[in-house]
Amino acid sequence: MKQLTGAEIIIECLKEQGVDTVFGYPGGTILNVYDELYKHSDEITHILTSHEQGAAHAADGYARATGKVGVCMATSGPGATNLVTGIATAYMDSIPLVAITANVGVNLLGKDSFQEIDIAGVVMPITKHSFIVKNVHELANTIRRAFKIAQTGRPGPVLVDVTKDVTASVADYETKAPEPIKKKTETIKDEDLDRAIALIEKSKRPYVLVGGGVTISGASQELKKFVEKIDAPVCDTLMGKGAFDGNSERYTGMLGMHGTKVSNYGVTKADLLVVVGARFSDRVTGNADKFAVNAKIVQIDVDEAEINKNVEVDASIVGDAKEILKQLATRVKAAERPEWRAEIEELKQKYPYHYDLEHMTGPAIINKIYEITEGKAIITTDVGQHQMWAAQYYKYDEPRKFISSGGLGTMGYGLGASIGAKVGKPDSTVINIAGDGCFRMNMNELATAARYNIPVIDVVINNHVLGMVRQWQTLFYGKRYSNTILNDKADFAKVADALGAKGITVRTLEEFESALKEAVTADGPVVIDCIINEDEKVWPMVAPGAPIETCFEQEDLDKDNK
Repeated sequence: MKQLTGAEIIIECLKEQGVDTVFGYPGGTILNVYDELYKHSDEITHILTSHEQGAAHAADGYARATGKVGVCMATSGPGATNLVTGIATAYMDSIPLVAITANVGVNLLGKDSFQEIDIAGVVMPITKHSFIVKNVHELANTIRRAFKIAQTGRPGPVLVDVTKDVTASVADYETKAPEPIKKKTETIKDEDLDRAIALIEKSKRPYVLVGGGVTISGASQELKKFVEKIDAPVCDTLMGKGAFDGNSERYTGMLGMHGTKVSNYGVTKADLLVVVGARFSDRVTGNADKFAVNAKIVQIDVDEAEINKNVEVDASIVGDAKEILKQLATRVKAAERPEWRAEIEELKQKYPYHYDLEHMTGPAIINKIYEITEGKAIITTDVGQHQMWAAQYYKYDEPRKFISSGGLGTMGYGLGASIGAKVGKPDSTVINIAGDGCFRMNMNELATAARYNIPVIDVVINNHVLGMVRQWQTLFYGKRYSNTILNDKADFAKVADALGAKGITVRTLEEFESALKEAVTADGPVVIDCIINEDEKVWPMVAPGAPIETCFEQEDLDKDNK
């Protein structure tokens, strides 16, 4: 046992937990911690971002790409509050994150001191737990608890706020190995399994909906075995991308507002829907009262609070998805359902994606990225039309290749996330798909990528408007384009050059192909500004609050208007 300062204890606890990278931004109250980081720079890499929000997004992207806990740091007051959007993003998508902030000394708390904020209170609704440490003797165990909470059961972010005097105080410290993270299996009941199996074996038209929980639990192989045994088609949520092979003949695409007609019609026709690790988001269900009305529903989730929260289900199994799927695949009777599979195949033939892939369109750009990377890249996205095109036209054949803000829908997320993903997976090609509106929000993180020579590729699908909002204004607001036109003088390629990256502007698909091939082999960050038409839309679409089977495309609107 040895005596260490609080700052030294924080660094030693990070090393205990196997942390090799921290994203952050220093300031007055956290200086003691940064001084220790300086001394341990050969063991823990610190990435100085341009803004604290970028640090939180980078830690999040690192966690999603690697499956490890992402770590970010910030000073008190505005430094801490700048982390909030990134913490909320991680919370909504169940991403393991530990945010470490510093606060003013204990004697200054509650006095409106300079850069004082109750950050533990601020983030309480968007974390699994938040701590404020006012006693150095509680510091080590608090950090250890934070890492355990972040990874246990349904993962999520945890914040540890440490007062500045604690970082300077001294306490006994003894190294401890991290407690093993046990899968949640004690809640898996035989009667719940039996009820689900009975519904599955009785079903003639089962469908499986895959959510992000399958990726989190590492259950892709168990899912594949289960699906093959019950001979069912598969659709996914945005967070479920890659958990089931997007090239499989069983796969029918995403479900919901911008899901495929095949998935939306198929789930509506199904007599059983098995939902694994998904929370029935409104963007997936549409009108929840009219969702999957012909089907019995079996919900598998690690979080009991999700059962019957948004949609009433007929059976549920609470626990780790990997273990549940393993047991189901072992115990359920094998079945063949050729008539049902044929019906789904008929829907596939009748309702394929049909979009212009030969000219400079959003889908064509994503399709070209898929071709050139051979489907092997890690794709991060911002939020909007480009995000949906990235989900629709890039085929994800394994987990942790699609990284996107699903629940919170955070514009400006993607660039920071791509930096974190590339740091975590340095041998992978990492491409961020952005819109011009999103790019403006956190483009300062290009300076971060340039500073550390992190070769991320930022593909900006630039229609000079807030594309998704404009799409809604076109369809539902009488084409009143209130504050969604961005047709100004910003030159993103010049911005990229000024921030130390390489900027390229392209206006044709041929120019884009050439630029992307150059970017893939570049040894630093590259921005490709892709100019497309302002009125491109994401199809299919379900109107907000409508049943998912009412999905429509432009041709449907044209028919209705004749």
